[in-house]
Amino acid sequence: MTLSNSSWSPLHPSFFLIGIPGLEESQHWIALPLCALYLFALVGNVTILFIIWTDPCLHKPMYIFLAMLSGIDLVLASSTAPKMLAVLLVDAHEIGYILCLIQMFFIHAFSSMESGVLVAMALDCYVAICHPLHHSTILHPGVIGRIGMAVLLRGLVLLLPFPILLGRLTFCQATVIGHAYCEHMAVVKLACSETTVNRAYGLAVALLVVGLDVLAIGISYALILQAVVKLPGVEARLKAFSTCGSHICVILAFYVPGMFSFLTHRFGHHVPHHVHVLLATLYLLVPPALNPFVYGVKTAQIRQRVLRVFYIKE
Repeated sequence: MTLSNSSWSPLHPSFFLIGIPGLEESQHWIALPLCALYLFALVGNVTILFIIWTDPCLHKPMYIFLAMLSGIDLVLASSTAPKMLAVLLVDAHEIGYILCLIQMFFIHAFSSMESGVLVAMALDCYVAICHPLHHSTILHPGVIGRIGMAVLLRGLVLLLPFPILLGRLTFCQATVIGHAYCEHMAVVKLACSETTVNRAYGLAVALLVVGLDVLAIGISYALILQAVVKLPGVEARLKAFSTCGSHICVILAFYVPGMFSFLTHRFGHHVPHHVHVLLATLYLLVPPALNPFVYGVKTAQIRQRVLRVFYIKE
């Protein structure tokens, strides 16, 4: 079967998602913890959004950025998990060409948005510690709105060429994706036409987004560290570090598996394929499930509101 621009029709079956290559017999069991992660992500992020929305005391930069993060996590997890679980649990391997490109776009675009929000949260930590008296004037609602819009537009504009460039390719015979979802490079590798532009643009976007964002976060924390070491007393330093503790945990959970997955996909030819697929899958489900827990435990105001919502005194 040959797929090209003329086959952009939902009537044409296009791709076959294997799931986790090499672990087909145990996929049903692997799906159970992945399903639990997705449920945790749904419940946790909806709870965070509800608490921040209904409590005026939480309408502050830190919590507004956290609400943005929770909204992005909901879309990111929901773009991946339902189809992936259908593949692993009920063998619903087929996915239409257009649906595959839509899923791919949402996954990569919202991953970029999450990275941008983490940069904004690093900026908030920097202002809170280094310029505490001017925090409300620097990060006023207008600035927060512009930051949110910039993060959204960056994700949409940079990732929109992905499905457009894929639409130019021709896919011959092999339309089997050795993955649990439509990942950009996994789809590109199936093409029998020239893919240099797709590969180059994908690499450029990854380096641009991750490289600049990690650099911005690194500069923010270097300035934070420089300010903290000048504080008098150990207690004041610990309090300053605790302000950014949750954010550091979220950064590590997002970037470390993401960068490992990216590097193994392009350069880790000796890494077993099922290991790469599992890591890429966990990269999209673990941060959305972990973020509400990290902020719920570390942030006293959210923790108290969670207890009020779920605890009913007899």
